[in-house]
Amino acid sequence: MLKAKEVSLHYAHPVLKEVNFNIGNGEIVGIVGRSGAGKTSLLKILSGLESPSSGEVTFEGKRLKGPHEKLIPGHDEIRLVNQDFKLDIYHTVEENIRESILHLPYHERDQLVEKLLQLMQLMLIRDHKAHLISGGEQQRLAIARALATEPKVLLLDEPFAHLDAHLKNRINQYLHVLQKKKQMSIVLVSHYGAELLSMVDKIYFLKNGKLIPKGSPKKVYYNVKLLSEARFFGPVNSIKIKDKTIRFRPDEFEIAADTASDSILVEYVGSAFNGMVYENFFRTSENEALTLYAQNELKNVRAIKIYRKHT
Repeated sequence: MLKAKEVSLHYAHPVLKEVNFNIGNGEIVGIVGRSGAGKTSLLKILSGLESPSSGEVTFEGKRLKGPHEKLIPGHDEIRLVNQDFKLDIYHTVEENIRESILHLPYHERDQLVEKLLQLMQLMLIRDHKAHLISGGEQQRLAIARALATEPKVLLLDEPFAHLDAHLKNRINQYLHVLQKKKQMSIVLVSHYGAELLSMVDKIYFLKNGKLIPKGSPKKVYYNVKLLSEARFFGPVNSIKIKDKTIRFRPDEFEIAADTASDSILVEYVGSAFNGMVYENFFRTSENEALTLYAQNELKNVRAIKIYRKHT
């Protein structure tokens, strides 16, 4: 559906280098990378709001026109929500949503506006002018405006930066409903990869201007060969065994007898409950720090074995 082919972008220095990207109907894709890696620039190119230095973007088989080729930059079927928000700041919250769906019949418009106001927890400020609400509220309003139009492709740049966990979960559920019912394709971009694991079908990593496909969330999470990338998705344990560095996630272990030949001797340091599991902190005999997840405190554990969960 939306495809980038050999897309590069140069300013004073290269930002994107021969990027290839493809998202099909109804897919949800995550792009992860450090701040300043070029994620926002890539989304602007994919939405038709910025022209690449070379390469091209196609949408439904046709070349996507850049901002210098259209009177109004962008594409009606592609919506980008980034940190600029692009709100009508002197209109109310409700007016901002309503004016984006003026083509709908009155009763459908009213129903959708009410639904999005409730989803984004904007009911109490529906009559407030957009420039008088907080940054987090403006972000929620920008997402609501984009969702109202139900585009074929929705591009979200750091969409959960100002949202609490409860609201993020509600929006995640709604996005999956749109994905299934409307076959909407969604691209989520973040510098914090862990928040995308439960939301996307596949993950790309943007590094040094290159976009690298990484695979399914489970595959990405348990592939800890590159520590710099693995840490974007949560804690990683790293220890040395016979001069070989071994890395594993906090849930990739099983309790072992301390007399077993292949066991790793550990000393319990403490625990913290994070709401889902206990984070148990240990030290190895070489004074290496370990974090192990479990449903209880592991005060009496003296040895473990690594239990791989790669697919």
